[in-house]
Amino acid sequence: MSSEQNNLEQKLLRTKLENKRTTLNSLIIVVAIIMLWRGVWGLLDIYLFPDIPTLSYVVSISMGILILYLNDFHLDNLKR
Repeated sequence: MSSEQNNLEQKLLRTKLENKRTTLNSLIIVVAIIMLWRGVWGLLDIYLFPDIPTLSYVVSISMGILILYLNDFHLDNLKR
């Protein structure tokens, strides 16, 4: 086996490992986001107008729109 083939195989192995690491990191981030979302949702159900669900939903939507508006809808920060 030549050293050129050996180097090529090592690069291929490194690429495969990096792809697996990236996929694993992405899955961990997705799970963390879902857990955060679930926790916030639960707290809002308990504390934000718990007896009036419709008002709670409207206030939640309004707060979300306000936060996005104040942030100038800059979601580019989420991109890599």
